[in-house]
Amino acid sequence: MRALLHTALAALLTATTLLAGCERPPVDTVQRGYRGTGMELVYNPRTALAVAEANQAPAAPEDASPDGPKARDIYKNVPLLGHLSVGEFTRQMVAITAWISPVEGCNYCHVPENLADDGKYTKVVARRMIQMTQHVNADWKAHVAETGVTCYTCHRGKAVPENVWFVPAPPRANANFIGDKAGQNTPLKTVGLSSLPNDPFGPYLLGAQTIGVGGATALPSDHVASIVQTEQTYGLMMHLSNSLGVNCTYCHNTRNFKEWDGTPPQRTTAWHGIRMARDLNNEYIVPLTKNFPSSRLGPAGDVAKINCATCHQGVYKPLYGAPMAKAFPALQSVALRTVSAPLPPPISEAQRSVLYFGIDTPVLEGEQAKGLDQLVASMIADKNAKVRISGYHSATGDLAHNEELAKQRAFTVRDAMLAAGVPESQVILDKPAQTAANVAGEDPTARRVEVVIEK
Repeated sequence: MRALLHTALAALLTATTLLAGCERPPVDTVQRGYRGTGMELVYNPRTALAVAEANQAPAAPEDASPDGPKARDIYKNVPLLGHLSVGEFTRQMVAITAWISPVEGCNYCHVPENLADDGKYTKVVARRMIQMTQHVNADWKAHVAETGVTCYTCHRGKAVPENVWFVPAPPRANANFIGDKAGQNTPLKTVGLSSLPNDPFGPYLLGAQTIGVGGATALPSDHVASIVQTEQTYGLMMHLSNSLGVNCTYCHNTRNFKEWDGTPPQRTTAWHGIRMARDLNNEYIVPLTKNFPSSRLGPAGDVAKINCATCHQGVYKPLYGAPMAKAFPALQSVALRTVSAPLPPPISEAQRSVLYFGIDTPVLEGEQAKGLDQLVASMIADKNAKVRISGYHSATGDLAHNEELAKQRAFTVRDAMLAAGVPESQVILDKPAQTAANVAGEDPTARRVEVVIEK
């Protein structure tokens, strides 16, 4: 009898210990599919209340009149939103300040003595982030629909969004004796504190690794996914689940997680969301790495990047679908990104190359960035070649600012060559110059860097 009592007590103690790691009941369920299929969303009403309070959208400021002078006619160096009236421009700037730096105020991005100065890296980054927001709202409606996003969607009153990610630090050299862990057994919240690889983001939100772990046959004769890829996929799915505050059945049917037939429409939305995050990281965020101080970079020297939690922050729709963007038209249209004509294609000749830049930016994008890659490759192939790099600017705007911008554009090309191993002695920089034919207006061919190869 005593032995039976001891056994019962031991079982009770074991059960208590196991349950201590589970979520305290009660929990609620919401049926999302046919009865008996297990397609139910499970949530905790206590934690759901805290998440709901943290996902309330702020009230939009009062509308401003579109009448009156334009911002570009009153203020200096406003190439991105200068088409707005002074009232609209001020309203937008006040909103962005409240969304991102409510404590520091305008001085977080601006030099107080000269608001037109681009001396602070935060201003360069903020301008690019406005362009990114416009890009999301205009070009990724398959994910954000008509709801759209604003700076507040990610920042929530903080200069740096709470949910960002860096490439994990490389393993310590003295840990080689245990072999390559492949990122495993380093429990992080991003993978549910599991032993899955600790970087589920790099392969999918920077790279284009295929997501999919299920084969089409009983034996894996036709399947190419490795065990590592399978584990990375599961890690990303756990991140998605935690970021949206949902379980797997929010996007998948329980009969076959791989099959698209019978899955909820949210799976298509998520498919586009993964590709949107990859696009934003590669085209807008990573190219800004050189603008950030070392204190803002991760352990591997990379810039903070976005994932699903950056916007969603624990709910299935950011801010529960509050249509904040509708109150800020300047953040919605692709046409508002620039006020000039499209850039011409880069020029690549035997002894001369030309790369064109957008308004008020030293960053090369798209076709221009590919042109720089080809130029660097040709320099590496010709070990004896010397290049002379000349930065040009337009006549529109402040001369000193334009000259500094032309210099930074030349540095962009030079730094790419040096990073690829081209000796510094083979790279010559000329003084910035204004395009001779560009006496007024915004000529896209004026914002360029010319590279001449000298034998």
